[in-house]
Amino acid sequence: MAILIKYLSSILLCLLLLSSVAQAERIKEIADIEGVRANALIGYGLVVGLNGTGDSGTSSPFTINSITALLERLGVNVRADITKMKPKNIAAVMVTSELPPFARPGQQLDVTVSSIGDAKDLRGGTLLVTPLLGGDGLPYAIAQGGLSTGGFTASGKGGSTTKGHPTVARVPNGGRIERAAPRGLTIDQKKITLNLHNPDFTTAKFVQDAINSRLGEGMARAIDSGTIEVRNPNSSAVELISQLEQINVTLDHEAVVIIDERTGTIVMGQEVTIDTVAVAHGSISVSISENPEVSQPKALGQGTTTTVDRTSVDVTEEEAKLIVLPKQVSLSKLVEALNAVGATPSDLIAVLQAIKAAGALHAELRTM
Repeated sequence: MAILIKYLSSILLCLLLLSSVAQAERIKEIADIEGVRANALIGYGLVVGLNGTGDSGTSSPFTINSITALLERLGVNVRADITKMKPKNIAAVMVTSELPPFARPGQQLDVTVSSIGDAKDLRGGTLLVTPLLGGDGLPYAIAQGGLSTGGFTASGKGGSTTKGHPTVARVPNGGRIERAAPRGLTIDQKKITLNLHNPDFTTAKFVQDAINSRLGEGMARAIDSGTIEVRNPNSSAVELISQLEQINVTLDHEAVVIIDERTGTIVMGQEVTIDTVAVAHGSISVSISENPEVSQPKALGQGTTTTVDRTSVDVTEEEAKLIVLPKQVSLSKLVEALNAVGATPSDLIAVLQAIKAAGALHAELRTM
């Protein structure tokens, strides 16, 4: 255990040393263009051609109703025999996809098919024509095609086995766009708005300064911690966005310590520092054992045989290690000092929480 902790600590220390050097990131990686986004699509459909692994008529009555309505639209009347229908080769599914920005009619997209009934396996099935609707309730694509599950279910009288997740499948290029995606960006709009993935006032200022340095003073203006507006004087949004995406910016981060007590995971940013503080690490082990004894009176004496409780309590306290953690500017040295205490991940969590409570940890402590 000690070797494993030492090994993990060494890896963490190396990563921290590598991350201590500030690196510039392209605006393309740290921000989105307002108006350029994908749109979620959803639809309800039927999968046919299953090998007896579809929905049952009792647990999934909506499957029978759906196939009945579909057959009637195709001119087949099955209302008279609806009670005898057993849709074991059919499954009701939800079909989902994502409409890319600036998508045009005729383009294809992948779709995901998920069972909503009690079907056991969608392998080998075919998705029937399914309209895919956007958030506004309008159809933007039509999906149809053979399913690819990547898993299977096999069963017999004595047992069954399942590989993967056979009730969810993909239809590669199974959707065809029928309606153009809504446009949130026009080429001649007056301004381009950048939305930072992680809003931060200092980073927003850095982005503003980097753009003005590259494209000219007054081109960009930070509106808040996550929004930067850029003028489009040449009425060419595509050319301007292409230039913006390639500009490098040095990021600024909050001083944060993330703690996951369930897994013993601790993640600290390089901005974390501490004031001078002394930490004593040690653990107390308490062992309590019950050893009941039988008490029996002497021969011919009065009294009855009884049981007397005998409790043994042993308290063992490990030798505590007292170490002074001086004020540091480097997280790597902070980690070295904490590792010198000899703490396990669980103990490190307690130490960090105690340092924070003492007001010596200059970082936000977040518990997952």
